[in-house]
Amino acid sequence: MGIQTYTASVSRITDLTHDVRELELVLVEPKDLLFKPGQFISFELPKEGFPAPVVRPYSIASPPAQQGEVTLVFNLVIGGPGSTYLHALKVGDRTTFKGPAGSFYLKDDGTRDLLFVATGTGIAPIRSMILTQLERGTSQSVTLFWGLRSQRDLYYQEDFRVLAEQYPRFSFVTTLSKPEVGWTGATGRVTGLVQDRITSVRNLAAYLCGNGAMIREVTALVKAQGLCPIYREKWYDE
Repeated sequence: MGIQTYTASVSRITDLTHDVRELELVLVEPKDLLFKPGQFISFELPKEGFPAPVVRPYSIASPPAQQGEVTLVFNLVIGGPGSTYLHALKVGDRTTFKGPAGSFYLKDDGTRDLLFVATGTGIAPIRSMILTQLERGTSQSVTLFWGLRSQRDLYYQEDFRVLAEQYPRFSFVTTLSKPEVGWTGATGRVTGLVQDRITSVRNLAAYLCGNGAMIREVTALVKAQGLCPIYREKWYDE
């Protein structure tokens, strides 16, 4: 799969939270994008004070089986060239990007159970991986631990609940680090879920995507249990 330049049209915009937007792009030319779940596409964008365009990558949140369409999930970061550009797009607008790229993608881990750990919009590539793995009719267990800040930052919760009902081998826990009154779910940082609930890595492969501190801490927690594959991608929004 070589990197190509694609033209796409914005087909749908959904505000998932106060600062997280989902953007669906329909491919115009070429009509199909062949990628591995977890990979990203890149936009070349002008930035004030820079003589050349800056490149901003965005992981694909949709599975490869969703042919002809690409879904992106991103935070609005004030002054960030990438999110400012994407947030300004309207339905019907055309855009160009390059891709696919990235070494953080779903591997063939045989019969290993899969652990996915995400913070914030680091859920984007992991969502693509989970949907792909479940569509394969996996016999492996698939577990997602997702860390967010408070109730107003919640999204995709109903989608994951439906998947958990449809696929008995899939489970997920969303934990809030600073919940408001009324939250009855898990609380604290997502690293706490890993520390408390992962007691063996003998038959495990872990995928981590989010802030650097989470990745370092979860990596250390998993390694303390023994040897297993750990795949990581540091996530930032701009």
